[in-house]
Amino acid sequence: MLHFDVLIVGSGLAGMTLALHLAETRKVGLITKKNLLEASSSYAQGGIAAVLDDADSAEAHIEDTLVAGAGLCNAETTRFIVENSRTAIDWLIELGVPFTRETDSENVSYQGFHLTREGGHSHRRIIHAADATGEAVTTTLGRKICAHPNITVLEDHIGVDLITSTKLGEPGKRCYGIYALDKLLDEVVTITAHHTILASGGAGKVYLYTTNPDTATGDGIAMGWRAGCRVANMEFIQFHPTCLYHPHAKSFLISEAVRGEGGILRLPDGTRFMPHHDPRAELAPRDVVARAIDFEMKRHGLDCVYLDISYKSECFIREHFPNIYSTCLELGIDISKEPIPVVPAAHYTCGGIVTDLSGHTDVDQLYAVGEVSCTGLHGANRLASNSLLECMVIGRAAAEDILAAPLQPIPPIPAWDDSQVTDPDEEVVLSHNWDELRRAMWDYVGIVRTNKRLERALHRIDLLQDEITEYYRHFHISNDLIELRNLVATAELIVRSAMARHESRGLHYSSDYPDTLASAQDTVLTPNK
Repeated sequence: MLHFDVLIVGSGLAGMTLALHLAETRKVGLITKKNLLEASSSYAQGGIAAVLDDADSAEAHIEDTLVAGAGLCNAETTRFIVENSRTAIDWLIELGVPFTRETDSENVSYQGFHLTREGGHSHRRIIHAADATGEAVTTTLGRKICAHPNITVLEDHIGVDLITSTKLGEPGKRCYGIYALDKLLDEVVTITAHHTILASGGAGKVYLYTTNPDTATGDGIAMGWRAGCRVANMEFIQFHPTCLYHPHAKSFLISEAVRGEGGILRLPDGTRFMPHHDPRAELAPRDVVARAIDFEMKRHGLDCVYLDISYKSECFIREHFPNIYSTCLELGIDISKEPIPVVPAAHYTCGGIVTDLSGHTDVDQLYAVGEVSCTGLHGANRLASNSLLECMVIGRAAAEDILAAPLQPIPPIPAWDDSQVTDPDEEVVLSHNWDELRRAMWDYVGIVRTNKRLERALHRIDLLQDEITEYYRHFHISNDLIELRNLVATAELIVRSAMARHESRGLHYSSDYPDTLASAQDTVLTPNK
């Protein structure tokens, strides 16, 4: 059994932010499924949105966020996060994050750092580290975390379930920590804490095609739901419009910034199509661009469309997009001479566990921060580069709330009991169910939905739930079983949320309900209801 003052589940930017803000006065445990830097945050390319230039304003950033969110953003949340954006960026600069410098003094910059623009933004306000911002940020913060004596990083650990008063048969609704599988020792450890934070990211792996790493399996959302937390707006799954289409590339994202710097979407014959779908063309929000690409692919029977930045100079391309340039070149695509084949792919979970501006959930001493949560910032569609900002602002707010709270006693916690289960006889069940779930979600709960498709998806999910629950009860748990159990639970929440929304709004488009209702309402699901 391990004990910490604060336990953080997940090592993306939200978890790292919390750890560094707490560690001066608290003993912090941080568990991560693989290594410290293997999280969705590390794969973020474009940058972080913040009001940094004098020509920009908080009001403009708020308005851009509200427009992209299709009327569903929480205004109070949006203002709080935007107004704290500069403080968050200054913190990263102080820690030494190597953001890209501006080489032309006439261009828009902040403290000498280059600012770019992305779809849905009315100003250049994206601070970035070339086209590998997430890697630069998490690497910098990771070094600080590894060097801090009050932070213990537990790699190769995956949460099984939260330890709550309800599960212990006690009154109230309080969290005492987590049962986690140590994958190297293949045993479940009991980790207690006065405060537990879910910062485990989203659920992109519930779909067959995704830009997310393999760790994005909805673990925190599923664990929070099982512990009694409400979830909201799970129907809003953002499909990034431009994932590289190549047989040897897995989940490689072509950054929003390529379009922000002038990239043009074309059909195979070179025809530009975005102006026919939206007056903002390639700079329209992601849901608009993803639906337009999906429409053109279906209309023309295409496997992909093409993103063309080749009319820019090779020097410009290599300076602004060195990672994309080199990766594509390794795959035989010279983006300075030819367009990039792209397709939409599941990218971001806009909904999640319901929280307030300090990360509180419905369970006492349990917080949720980052993509696992639903603060109301993203509404029906996330504005590009707002996600890393949310991680930092809400992460800092949650840390301040935790530091102000007294440490409450923890009752005796029973160890994990697996004495009544055996080793699995046929693990092919897991791989088959994993594949069936992700294909069903891709086919029936994708960019365009119908009532019939959603009903088919829910029917298959119900069957899979029964099989997986039966398997979980009788056999020793494994990483694959834990992830599959969480994926199928998250898939059900997505489908149930989609079935409850009788309109098309933002990322949720239904052919049966193509109109947008006058009143925007959140979709909130409550456990046991």
